[in-house]
Amino acid sequence: PISSVSQIDELPHHGAVKLENSYQLGPHRNFPVAEVHKILKDVLEGYLAEERYEEDFAREMSKNISQVIRGRIKELQALGRYKFVVVSSIGMNGGHGLAISSRCLWNDATDNFASYQFRNNSLYAVATVFAIYLD
Repeated sequence: PISSVSQIDELPHHGAVKLENSYQLGPHRNFPVAEVHKILKDVLEGYLAEERYEEDFAREMSKNISQVIRGRIKELQALGRYKFVVVSSIGMNGGHGLAISSRCLWNDATDNFASYQFRNNSLYAVATVFAIYLD
């Protein structure tokens, strides 16, 4: 007869790692809104300029665009303590209106955002990056 034995060993509990305070009260460099706006413009226009709206395409492309934007922003220098939220939306350009709004609780001295809107004959796209500084 074949038998099997299963066992779950509890992992040893290690206390939380205590980090030393760096005494850095603000970023070495503020969030570069103009640079990020250019990234948003380049990505949206580069990926969508010749595209036509299709539902499945829009769903996948919105995810891809968010990933590309996130990657390009992470390449910027000296933004190590910033955390980013990238939101992109693609919809059919059919003459109807759309209002997008957001609210954030953040530090006006360090946190910021950049946004860009793109439109062609078939679709519209909006990409926004929120940058939150963690001290």
